[in-house]
Amino acid sequence: MWSDLTCFKSYDIRGDLNKNFDASICYRIARSFAMFLEAEKVIVGRDARDSSLELMNSICNGLIDEGVQVLDIGLAGTEEMYWATTQYEASGGIEITASHNPINFNGLKLVKAGSDPIAKEEMLQIKKLAETNVFHRTKSLGSREDISNEARKKYVSKILSFVEVAKIKPFKVVVNSGNGAAGPTFDHIASDIRKINPAIKFERMHHDVDSSFPNGIPNPILPETHLRNKKKILASKADFGIAFDGDFDRCFFFDKNGNFVSGEYIVGLLAKIFLFKEPGTIIVHDPRVVWNVQNIVKFNGGKSVVSLTGHAFVKQTMRENKATYGGELSAHHYFKDFSYCDSGMIPWLLVLEMMSRTDKTLSELITEQRSQFPSSGEINFNIQDIGSALKKVVDFYEEDCPQIDNFDGISLSFRTWRFNLRSSNTEPIVRLNVESIGDIDLVNRKVEEIKGLLYS
Repeated sequence: MWSDLTCFKSYDIRGDLNKNFDASICYRIARSFAMFLEAEKVIVGRDARDSSLELMNSICNGLIDEGVQVLDIGLAGTEEMYWATTQYEASGGIEITASHNPINFNGLKLVKAGSDPIAKEEMLQIKKLAETNVFHRTKSLGSREDISNEARKKYVSKILSFVEVAKIKPFKVVVNSGNGAAGPTFDHIASDIRKINPAIKFERMHHDVDSSFPNGIPNPILPETHLRNKKKILASKADFGIAFDGDFDRCFFFDKNGNFVSGEYIVGLLAKIFLFKEPGTIIVHDPRVVWNVQNIVKFNGGKSVVSLTGHAFVKQTMRENKATYGGELSAHHYFKDFSYCDSGMIPWLLVLEMMSRTDKTLSELITEQRSQFPSSGEINFNIQDIGSALKKVVDFYEEDCPQIDNFDGISLSFRTWRFNLRSSNTEPIVRLNVESIGDIDLVNRKVEEIKGLLYS
């Protein structure tokens, strides 16, 4: 019996099935979640991992023992849980998923009513209740109802409401589902698209759900996964490609030449789309790479607001500012009209619609962004003494730096270039992003310079 549940993180729950996470822990978490929210109705969904069904059953049993009406949406993406929580006016929602973590891991994503994130302090209270492991049933047993078919139909309808499907031109898109949860959901979306606009074509790869993940854990941000997408896009002569992570709350883009598109350029593109749809609207973005997005928002008459990195912070900032859209470098994209939640399915539909409206390819839509504000992409460095390493970097640049920002990590801005350094909350890793005004060689030189300082 665990008295200290180390699977609890700041804003979600993740653990090693061989060490600190199992069905009995999930049962306790479910009961504590229900107690904390005084829940009457909870949405529960799961990803494609082999362990997820057992953990889901345990979650449901815990909720039932707390008198909760469980609405089971089955195999589904995290965003399907988000939308069902709002759609069915539930007290909260739980998704069993470890997304892109190693195969021996699993976890939980939790939300309150209205798909509002669980705050850090609230997560600590749920953790304390689960660790105490003292539950007193004060009401009759709850129930479990399978609403997977109905919930998916409602979700697909909502997703397609973001675009005018009939006006999209006959493009071809490569779709890599990574053998995760995305495949079945995508098929339902594609089926409804076909009824309205059969000219849109999809080429699927790694599409079947397979808990053994024969093509690797789906984490499309990793450079070693990009070649297979490129080969498929070129062979299919597709207009662009997309790839999903395990619970498909993130969507990654590849242009028609199979080249990976960095996250900040997709954030800039989606910001431009929403400023066209809703002139003057507010756009939220994270602080890692900012100049490109801020330039686009300003040029298109909007207002940009910087948020701390992480879904809970972005969602909070969006709600406070009533922002239409929020985006992160990590390929999380958030939408006001989707309960301020992130979705991996909405972005590619919006890009298809914009390509149709502008008669431009994805490459053409982002070429100007790339040339005006080249960036390094996020680079990770394994550093044991992070504090000393960061101090060396700041000391080296501080005298000549006109602007130092400690809002989220360390950001130093100069006349023609800028960088952000953030340390991981869970690993001895420092994450670096460098950007410049029109000078990729400067970006590369500064990456090497900072690397030398970190490892000196």
